[in-house]
Amino acid sequence: MTTGEGTVRLRPPRNRPDRGAVGWWRAQWLLLTAAPAAVLGILGAFIAPARFWLWTPAAVLAVLGLSCAVLFPLWWFRTHRWEVTDEAVYVRTGVLLREWRIAPMSRIQTVDTVRGPLEQLFGLATVTVTTASAKGAVRIEGLAHDTAADLAERLTRITQDTPGDAT
Repeated sequence: MTTGEGTVRLRPPRNRPDRGAVGWWRAQWLLLTAAPAAVLGILGAFIAPARFWLWTPAAVLAVLGLSCAVLFPLWWFRTHRWEVTDEAVYVRTGVLLREWRIAPMSRIQTVDTVRGPLEQLFGLATVTVTTASAKGAVRIEGLAHDTAADLAERLTRITQDTPGDAT
């Protein structure tokens, strides 16, 4: 892939998400599985004839959710990477299905920083880089709030100094 200044190559990005992202991902898993498990458990408490058929899936869901909350975030932390150079934004995500994304600076249209309620609780933010790609925006998740703010400012400065891609 060629930009106005040089060649952008697929390579492993250098930076990991913030260590707090592990807790954030765990909280997401727990909330995702706790709500349906709690509903099944409460229904089982009130509907005696169906108690076994409600509590069994509630218990299975709780065990699976807890297992996923313990294992997956650590695995994601080991595999997710990001990096920003003067030429491009590099992001690698995924565990089983790896996705490598490169956004050349000349193709960047907008840079956004997002902090949902859980991210705020963990002091994290997500930087979203919107490009002229049909694939969609490049997201760098699990960044410390200060890192995300600095990164958004840096990307904005670099893209303003980068001539647009004529292709």
